[in-house]
Amino acid sequence: MLRRVSNCKMLRSKARTCLRLACAILGLLMLVAVSINTMRSEALEQIDTLTGKLLVATPEMGDPRFVETVIYMLKDNAEGALGLIINRPLAKGPVEDLLKSFGVEDRGAKGDIVIHYGGPVSENQGFVLHSDDVLLEDSTNVKDGIAVTSDSKLVQAISRGKGQRKYMIMLEYAGWAPGQLEAEIKADAWYVVTADRALIFGQDAEKKWRQALDKRQIPL
Repeated sequence: MLRRVSNCKMLRSKARTCLRLACAILGLLMLVAVSINTMRSEALEQIDTLTGKLLVATPEMGDPRFVETVIYMLKDNAEGALGLIINRPLAKGPVEDLLKSFGVEDRGAKGDIVIHYGGPVSENQGFVLHSDDVLLEDSTNVKDGIAVTSDSKLVQAISRGKGQRKYMIMLEYAGWAPGQLEAEIKADAWYVVTADRALIFGQDAEKKWRQALDKRQIPL
C-alpha cells in the first residue's frame, strides 16, 4: 500500500512537471507568433511608408521635370511608387469641354475647371484627387480623408455642384520602378513630409513648394 501511495505521488509530480513544461512551451509559441506578426506588420509599414505623404523636390533636384514640385503619393510598395504633382496647373477652361475630351456629352455641365499636370507618365491617363466626402464605386481612399478616382462621372458631379468640396483634376502621373524612388531620396533629390489637405487643395500653386519645404521642420 505504501508503495502504491508513493507511486501515485510520483505520477502526480510528473504530471505537474509535464503541465508546467507544456504551459511554458505554449507561452513560448505564443510569443514567437506575436513576434512574427509584429515583424510582418513592421515589414508592411516599411514597404508602404510613403503612401499618403508628400514628396518635395529639394533645391538640388537635377531632373528638370521635377524642379520645385510637390507630389502627393498614392502608392508606394514592392511593385513601385505612384504619385500626382499638386503644384503644376496646366490650363483653365469650360468643364463641358473637359467632359467631351473624356467622351462624355453633358450640356448641363457649367463653369470652368483647372486642369493640373500630374507627372510625365501616360499622356491619356486622367485622375481626380479629392476629399472623401463623396466617393464613387471605383474611388480609392488613400489616407487621412483623401481619395482618388479616374471615373469621369465624378467630373460630371462636380460640374453640377454635387461632387467633392475639395478636388484637383489631373492629367498624367509620376511613377517609379521598385527601388528607384528610394534611391532618389537617398541621393537627396526629395524630402518627405506629412500631407496637409489645406496645402494639397490650396489655390495658390506657386506657394505650395515653399510651404511644403517649411513643413520639413515639423516632426513626422
